[in-house]
This record gives sequence, structure tokens and C-alpha cells, in this order.
Amino acid sequence: MIREFINKHKPTILYGISLALLLFLLKWLELRFIIINHIFEIYAGAIALLFTGLGIWIAMKLTKPKVETVVIEREVLVEKKHFQFNEQQQAQLGLSKRELEVLNLIAEGLSNQEIAGQLFVSLNTIKTHSSKLFEKMEVKSRTQAVEKAKRLSLIP
Repeated sequence: MIREFINKHKPTILYGISLALLLFLLKWLELRFIIINHIFEIYAGAIALLFTGLGIWIAMKLTKPKVETVVIEREVLVEKKHFQFNEQQQAQLGLSKRELEVLNLIAEGLSNQEIAGQLFVSLNTIKTHSSKLFEKMEVKSRTQAVEKAKRLSLIP
């Protein structure tokens, strides 16, 4: 079937192939002509691209901040002061003993669930104690509560 098609249209196929080859030859000659006539522009463009890339690379190297990390290991001596609980601040803030227990456990880094398990109460009870504690101490987070409690000598 293909052989019949080729035999039937042989002159047309040969004519098409010869036109394609001729077109390829003309485009190749045209390209050579363009390259020969515009060789200076081509070289100038290539050099411009090379120096642009080199300039960008150098700028990146020069503007990159040089950060050096130095690790210093030292022994830090911490004086252990005798902790004196400030009952006056407790009374002034109106903190209950249970709220102080919750505050101490928060300072130890326990989660609400862990505090509830340790004090044998429900999670909602701990959340209530925490929110009342934050309200009385006028803080918004556990970290702020612990920091303020240490500053006021409510926890060690």
C-alpha cells in the first residue's frame, strides 16, 4: 500500500525533497552571510553577556555578608538564693493555693493535660484555673505568667 503510494506520487515526492534541500541550502547560505556581515555585533554581544554575568557574580560575592559563628563554651556559676515566698503579693493578687500549684506546674513546663493528671482534676478545671490566674496577674500567656511570678517572688 505504501509502495503503491510512492510509485504513484514519485515525481511529486522527489520535487518536494529537492525543494526542501534547496531551501535548506539557501537558509544555510543566508545564515553564513548574516554571520559574516554581522560578526562584530555577534562578538560584541557575546562579550557583553559574558561581562554582565561576571559583574553579577562579583556583585553577589562582594555584597554577601560574611557571618562567622563562634561557639564559646563556658561554665556558668549560678548562685542559688534562698527563695522567700512573697505572701503579700499573693494576697494582693488574690491567688488561691490551687492557682499557685497550677502556676508552679506551668513553670515546670507541664501541659494542661499533664497538670490535670498530676492534680487529679479535669482538663477544664485546669483551663479555668489558668485563665483566672492570667486574669489576676494581668498576663496573656504562660510564659508571661511565669516571668511575672518569678519577678514577684511567687515561684522560685
